[in-house]
Amino acid sequence: MLARYMAGAVVARTGDEMSGPALLVTGLAITGSPLLASSVLAGLTVSAAVGGPLLGVLLDRARRPGLVLGWCLAGYAGGLLLVVGGMAGEVHGAVLVGVAVVTGLLGPALTGGWTAQLPSVAGPERLARATAFDSMSYNVAGLAGPALAGVVAAVGGGVAAAVVSVVLLVAALPAAYGLPAADAGSTTGRPSRGGGGWRVVREEVRAGFRVIVANAALRRATLASMVSICGVAMMVVSAPVLGARLSGESGYGALLLAVVAAAGLVANAALAASPRRPEPVLAVGTAVLGAGMVVMAGSGTFWVAVLGAAVAGAGEGPQLTALFAVRHREAPARLRGQVFTTGASMKVTSFAIGSALAGPLAAYSVGLALLAGAALQALAVAVLAAPPLGRAGRR
Repeated sequence: MLARYMAGAVVARTGDEMSGPALLVTGLAITGSPLLASSVLAGLTVSAAVGGPLLGVLLDRARRPGLVLGWCLAGYAGGLLLVVGGMAGEVHGAVLVGVAVVTGLLGPALTGGWTAQLPSVAGPERLARATAFDSMSYNVAGLAGPALAGVVAAVGGGVAAAVVSVVLLVAALPAAYGLPAADAGSTTGRPSRGGGGWRVVREEVRAGFRVIVANAALRRATLASMVSICGVAMMVVSAPVLGARLSGESGYGALLLAVVAAAGLVANAALAASPRRPEPVLAVGTAVLGAGMVVMAGSGTFWVAVLGAAVAGAGEGPQLTALFAVRHREAPARLRGQVFTTGASMKVTSFAIGSALAGPLAAYSVGLALLAGAALQALAVAVLAAPPLGRAGRR
């Protein structure tokens, strides 16, 4: 069962990682300008902040959460096809952005929604190791998705790359449908007999937010991850600029990001062999991630930048594994889906903020942008190290 889960996660997330570059290449090839494709991609991303909590409610109330995930995968794949077809058919850009926004509501199914089902697949005795493997699927997808998109686009064009990404999403459907049913005691199942419609949904969403805020470990990990991912966005935006500055080719920036993903994969493989308590791993991983950004900021040659990227990845991989471990341990079973999808949505929002801030900074000084990202990692570590609010805080 775990092998099927992992295969589905890798395939679906690789398709998702392919879709962004494929949309950008398709839009550029058809319109000659990246404006439309970047607007579509922004719409696809930003709506995840809304879709995450709502999707979490559906997952937590479903007796067969795998069916919900399957429908979300199918809807996401269908939305991508509509966007690509609309680009080729020269549909008005506003319509395409609207379709992307609706499609993006289903995006958290590929991240937090899928990961929330891991305890039912792995069981408590294998959960720590399975969490590390699940985190590795993000690293694999981060490496394979953009690379596969580039190869397919080079051979068959952007539309072909988008179609392949959709095929991968559809290929993950059997794994989603095969996920086990929820335990009777861990889900509310059908909507309450008293009805209430959107009122019930609002109450469920609030309950998910409340558990994140009220639980000290979840609150601390969630806030730290939001601060950290804002800094990671600065590294992602800065990488092409740094690659161009050090090598003369912006494409080398993609290589730096590939090094980050590869180092994260190796670090997570080591962590899977010897699981540790998540809180220290979360703090140390965040600190190492920041140190890697400092090395990249001060790099005078491309190979020093590669070294910094490897250090950053060695921290980022275990950091994600530790974050998942805290969520699995602390989230109530009946709200696990909401905790994961809401957390994923909050990280997407923070990444968008970091990307917006990084553009002007990187244009002024790529080193300054990377140092700002490193400073945010230091702030995230401070959040993790701060004493919990409680009795000590009220005295």
